[in-house]
Amino acid sequence: MRVVALDYGSARCGVAVSDPSGTLATPRDPVLRPQTKNGFKALKAAIRELEAERVVVGLPLSLSGRDSAQTIEVREFAERLARAIDVPVELYDERFTTSLALQAGGKASLDSRAAATLLDEWLRLPIREENPPQA
Repeated sequence: MRVVALDYGSARCGVAVSDPSGTLATPRDPVLRPQTKNGFKALKAAIRELEAERVVVGLPLSLSGRDSAQTIEVREFAERLARAIDVPVELYDERFTTSLALQAGGKASLDSRAAATLLDEWLRLPIREENPPQA
């Protein structure tokens, strides 16, 4: 299954995609200003072009595991995205993905490297539910 991961931010949305076997996560170009009409349209086009069968959106929980203002914004974004595309949208805890992406380095944008880190973690979950929670 091909999965697209998003590391949402109002200025940039990091994008990563898995290979068709669901083994490798590769960062892609980020989408600028995804909350705008043009940015959201570009994001939907990228998801379609990457032939996503599922979208995983990083959920920025606080260190205590509670919601913050950013968490609420991401939940709203994921709900909007779920209404706009025909594939399941799932939220996944993204704590520490940016730090891990910084440590790993690379030439891709930090946002997309963070999305790839998130996707790599998600792909390695021992058991994924048949019908995971929707955004």
